[in-house]
Amino acid sequence: MASANTSWSEEDFSCSICLDVFSLFNMVTTPCGHNFCRTCFTKFWDEQVKYKCPVCNKKLRDDAVLLKRVQQYEVDVTLDPDTAHPKLILSEDGKQVHDGGVGNVLPDNPKRFTKSLFVLTRQSFSSGRFYFEVQVKDKTTWWLGVVRESIDRKGWTMWTPETGYWTLYFNRDRFVFNDNPDVRLPLRAELQKVGVFVDYDEGLVSFYDVEGRVHIYSATGCTFSEPLYPFLYPGPRDYKGNNSAPLIISPVNQTD
Repeated sequence: MASANTSWSEEDFSCSICLDVFSLFNMVTTPCGHNFCRTCFTKFWDEQVKYKCPVCNKKLRDDAVLLKRVQQYEVDVTLDPDTAHPKLILSEDGKQVHDGGVGNVLPDNPKRFTKSLFVLTRQSFSSGRFYFEVQVKDKTTWWLGVVRESIDRKGWTMWTPETGYWTLYFNRDRFVFNDNPDVRLPLRAELQKVGVFVDYDEGLVSFYDVEGRVHIYSATGCTFSEPLYPFLYPGPRDYKGNNSAPLIISPVNQTD
């Protein structure tokens, strides 16, 4: 037993956060070998979403636990018709979007995308943490994530963090986090729902395979200086009707 190990020094019984000496009955030891008093360790984890050791940053929990942790930051968002490309069809409740195939005659306001089949939510976020989920089931092409408010809505650009896009792109042969260069990700044939988590203050954007309870990718060290909007692109449908299924903003069903 640890209490019988008389070779331990006072340093071994010191909390790596507050540096105070604690008893074995109040000690938490991580798998990477660092010791903490239970009060400090609990407080640290209550303030974090990454489940890493406070000392060496080694990951301590599996993806399923991490997903459950970030799901508590769920926000209720709805799509903004004033931003939607004229070919997009939005549901009345603002939760679904698909390519209608034909451009509608709509007012060309400054918020509307006119070159790409994009749509943003009504809600934006300028601090704290937020999380939302999008159903991608039966889609052959889609694109989603978050973008900053000032992105170009009328022309073409490189869709990367440098231009204000933190997004995943998927088609049958390609799955990437859009960057310069793109970050290629393993294709996930059974991907049905994607979770998007943002910690604005920490500069973190993470993506999850909700049904598989797997972390897909995280962009870290991001610099946010203006409001962020959830962003959806349902992809075009072809003449055979392929990819006609909508992207659906779905309520979070807490994982076990």
